[in-house]
Amino acid sequence: MSAARKSPSQIEPTSVALLSDPLDFFFAEHFRQRKLCNLIEQVALAERLDPLLAAEVFAFLQHDTVLHVQDEEQDLFPLMRRRCPPEDEIERVLSALTAEHAGDRHLAAIVIEGLQTALRDAQAVSDLPGLREAMVDFARNERRHLALENSVVLPLARLRLTPDDLVQLSARLLQRRRPGGKAVEMEEQAK
Repeated sequence: MSAARKSPSQIEPTSVALLSDPLDFFFAEHFRQRKLCNLIEQVALAERLDPLLAAEVFAFLQHDTVLHVQDEEQDLFPLMRRRCPPEDEIERVLSALTAEHAGDRHLAAIVIEGLQTALRDAQAVSDLPGLREAMVDFARNERRHLALENSVVLPLARLRLTPDDLVQLSARLLQRRRPGGKAVEMEEQAK
């Protein structure tokens, strides 16, 4: 892609400085995920393919979304399970969110494959059977998922996680984002 055609990213990266407060970092990441949902719908409903937007959605789904799910399932959710008393009923919420992650992975795979085809063949999303519907479904599901995390999980985390938990969580999130971190290694193995 030539420099003249390159446009600024629609979804700015979250500042690594926020990692010092990992719950604020999660909230900022959720904001980015909502922006992703808007872009997905924009690409899905457009009459013609915008290759720059489609490429941004494609890249975000392949990297940022995977990283975010790892942050939650490997770090935040286990901490919540350890710290929340039974009356919080967090297991029910976290089990539902983990199941939604699995469904999201399936839809994301369809969207990624479809966008790859659309970009390769310069086709509109509407020209690829089932892609528009998968994209709209993914965005709808993701918004509902984020609402639950923002309204239940993050407020409970603020109440229940200890200062040591937050330091540990911050370190794990930072480690995953360093070159050679787990997410980077997993991504390289997938290539």
